Amino acid sequence: MSSFATVVTAPSAEMKVGAGEDRRLLLHEWSTERWQLDDQVARRLGETPWVSVATDREPGWWKVSTRQWVGAFTAGDLRIIVRPKIKPENLFLLLEVGLPSEAWQAEAIDYATNDELLPALVSFFARTAETTLARGLFHHYRHEEDDLLALRGRIGFVRQFRRGGVLVPMACEWDDFTADVDENRCLTAAIRLALRVPNVPHDDRRRLRRLLAALDGVAEPTATVALDRLDRIQYTRLNEHYRPALRLARLILANCTLQDQHGDTAASAFMLDMNQLFEDFVTSRLQRELRGRFDIKAQSRPHLDIDQRVQIRPDLTFLHHGETIGVADLKYKLTDGDSGAAVTRGPLARHGDYYQLLAYTTALGLTEGTLIYCADVNENDATEQQFPNGSLVTSAITVRHAGTRLHAVAIDLSGSPGDIDAQVTALAEHLVGTSGTSVS
Repeated sequence: MSSFATVVTAPSAEMKVGAGEDRRLLLHEWSTERWQLDDQVARRLGETPWVSVATDREPGWWKVSTRQWVGAFTAGDLRIIVRPKIKPENLFLLLEVGLPSEAWQAEAIDYATNDELLPALVSFFARTAETTLARGLFHHYRHEEDDLLALRGRIGFVRQFRRGGVLVPMACEWDDFTADVDENRCLTAAIRLALRVPNVPHDDRRRLRRLLAALDGVAEPTATVALDRLDRIQYTRLNEHYRPALRLARLILANCTLQDQHGDTAASAFMLDMNQLFEDFVTSRLQRELRGRFDIKAQSRPHLDIDQRVQIRPDLTFLHHGETIGVADLKYKLTDGDSGAAVTRGPLARHGDYYQLLAYTTALGLTEGTLIYCADVNENDATEQQFPNGSLVTSAITVRHAGTRLHAVAIDLSGSPGDIDAQVTALAEHLVGTSGTSVS
């Protein structure tokens, strides 16, 4: 594979990125930069789903725009690195793997200095999986069925009777206590993929090889099959310790693709959807905070109309004794609203988001709803004073002739994990206070 040695952080009139050259372009999410690109490179860049490319008025120059995707990918001989707006350590916090912040401190520092997210994430995965398997391989009973010459377990009578008197081979059924279960299979698939990622530190690569040796005899599913099985795993006290490693395995399997393979490693494309990451993080933390008070449903699908022909899909609905009493929608990035109004009256969402939230509250018969967004990616010079000391900031509008209150709540991810936890707690109390039913 090519070695990407040159890092460019700002466009230059003398710099031209052409096909076959050895370049890395460093961008930030939700930004637009002007670059002088070869037409072929610009076309290949525009074919990717993670950035958009538009012609500029000056010939040979292009506008490259990023949105919510962060990570790195390759387009021809061009390596594009998109950095998040939030701090590296808080990006790892959003992964919500169920470990304390100290667990990923080394990888967060590495990502802050080396730009590439995937090698840092693989290192974190390798250490987490090593700690998980140090407790011993998880074994579980797995149901098996086969036709055997000698009886094993019990006879599968339904299959046996279909044979019309044929005695052997016998239809056998048994439960096998084995390590070849979904938890270990999914780890194996992620480790195999991680071993092909370039620029992973040698110590972590050795960790991954030792883990594969420990998992010898466990089947390796494809990435697609592994992702499907990961979503079906039910966690109990017996396999709960696997949860952090499997969450990281899912991130690697779902978001990593490899290109231009040479030898054991390949150029990698690894892009995380910050919208989805933020949504999953807030949902998980609120479920933890409100356990025992509310039941939280994510991505429920009620109907807008009486005839049930039009579905809606609010991000979060809150239930108490089976009754829907609250609704919230998550928006990682907002379109800039009226800056002057935002400074004096609190944060405003874009109009379309209010319309959407109003539809949810109306269809669900609620008088209040909440829009939750990330302060960091919506911050600009006009709105800096909205978020003093990383506190939770809220605003509300009242809909004319309906009286419905629509709240906008900003979570500031620039602080410490403790600060963020405090904001989530405050958000939970806000949601309790604005629910349609009083909950003790």
